[in-house]
Amino acid sequence: MLLLDTCTLLWLTSDQAKLSAAARQAISKHAGQLYVSAISGFEIAQKAAKGKLVLPRPPAEWMDLASRLHGLKSLALEMDSAIAAAALPALHADPFDRLLIAVARTHRLTLLTPDPLIRQYPALTLLW
Repeated sequence: MLLLDTCTLLWLTSDQAKLSAAARQAISKHAGQLYVSAISGFEIAQKAAKGKLVLPRPPAEWMDLASRLHGLKSLALEMDSAIAAAALPALHADPFDRLLIAVARTHRLTLLTPDPLIRQYPALTLLW
């Protein structure tokens, strides 16, 4: 089962050429077992509100359509993941990524990300 990093989700929906060959293969292989976190929804909506990300639809509609088109399952942010994110080593300053790391670890999901900083965290299964 795979958890998509926010950039992976954006590339899956808009520019799949940015995905690595291994990422594309894993997404195809794990159809029906692809997860996105509510954290990514918040990050995308926040960037859209600030004008840093242009979406063809309002964020809620965009996320709903992306989820339906790609068979994505949504994961809520749970208390144990939120607390675990705060306890992570300070290798990555981005709070969204720290939360995604904690969610992946808590749910024992493979995190699909190109982020080299995330690769430094122990006890995390990654793929790119």
